[in-house]
Amino acid sequence: MAKTPEALYEEKTKRVMDVVQLKVPDRVPFMSFVNFFHAKYGGITCEEAMYDHDKLATAAKKTIMDFDLDMYNNPFPLVALGPILETLDCKFLAWPGGTLSPHNSYQFVENEYVKAEEYDDLLFDPTGFMLRQFLPRAYGALEPLQQLPQLPSIYYTRFLSGTAAFASPEVSGALDALVKAGTEAQQMLGKAMAFAREMKALGYPSQVGGVAYAPYDYIGDFLRGTHGIMIDMYRVPDKLLQAMEKLIPFILQGAISPARKTGVPFIFMPMHKGLDGFMSPDQFKTFFWPPLRKVILNLIEEGFIPMVLWEGDCTSRLETIKDIPKGKAIYWFERTDIFKAKKILGDTVCIRGNVPATLLCVGSPEDVETYCKKLIDEVGRGGGFILDGAIGMPDEAKPENVKAMADTTKKYGVY
Repeated sequence: MAKTPEALYEEKTKRVMDVVQLKVPDRVPFMSFVNFFHAKYGGITCEEAMYDHDKLATAAKKTIMDFDLDMYNNPFPLVALGPILETLDCKFLAWPGGTLSPHNSYQFVENEYVKAEEYDDLLFDPTGFMLRQFLPRAYGALEPLQQLPQLPSIYYTRFLSGTAAFASPEVSGALDALVKAGTEAQQMLGKAMAFAREMKALGYPSQVGGVAYAPYDYIGDFLRGTHGIMIDMYRVPDKLLQAMEKLIPFILQGAISPARKTGVPFIFMPMHKGLDGFMSPDQFKTFFWPPLRKVILNLIEEGFIPMVLWEGDCTSRLETIKDIPKGKAIYWFERTDIFKAKKILGDTVCIRGNVPATLLCVGSPEDVETYCKKLIDEVGRGGGFILDGAIGMPDEAKPENVKAMADTTKKYGVY
């Protein structure tokens, strides 16, 4: 007798929660984070996925159900961004429908939007800094916002005359762009909520309630760039540490608010610049881990489950990152020695990963099955393991290889 969607939803949720809590589940969960694989699999272009909400929903639903994911990531907030990016003239992404081929996924374009001498501006007034300095540089349509006055400086009747700044044609145009982008964002989020309701009704829980960053990555990815922040560790270390501390409450608020609205407890946390080779162990212990650990601990205290994606190879960091409460988070590894991670972290945190992208894209189903079985047998021993691609489902993964990955949990992963 087929299970009802309600029973399926509860079964999948319990399976994942059991491994998070380091319990032995009924079987190893299979989850995957999807960017544009559903577009390729569903027969649409990446451009269509970014601009056509209905086509995206159809392709994503097909992917989730065909491979019977235990949890899925809602595609809309990550993919359906084309009209918004276009309206705001976004500088830090190149996307299909913009400057890229319709068949290419979007690419992050790193830049140094903030100078080292501007740390004091960020520390003094983070909101004013973002409004008048960062946003005008990161979005072409918002460049006129740099003309706005510092709002705390126009008090009492000075505010009344100060509103003249908003009447300039340039600022008015920037505000119009914000309204247009906001309308497009409302439409996208409405589709996202409808998609989540549909998938829940079919028995599929969501794996992302909100997103949080390591404070170091927040500054390195979006403000200073990789080169800039590496120099800052030597030239202005105190300013860098102060800025990261200043950003922690905003990072937490940005993650917790949507998670509370959706009721999904998992907070996705992609790590970019703390991997081996990007900084020394001492620098990791000074600049990267302490502020990140504060974010993780605060999320746990608020009842959420940090799902930390350690991109690249972080094998040398394993002993350091063990220092969190037991059974409260997921560590997802890309190229870290996942078998060593199991030995060091297996009694502390649920481990996720790490079928290589190369294997999923160019290997055979037999190769995938062999590697997945090894992961299940060794990393899955005693529970506390989620099977996934090393960094989710590659856009170019062979469908037969994804199916092989999904099937191994049912063939070999039953406890």
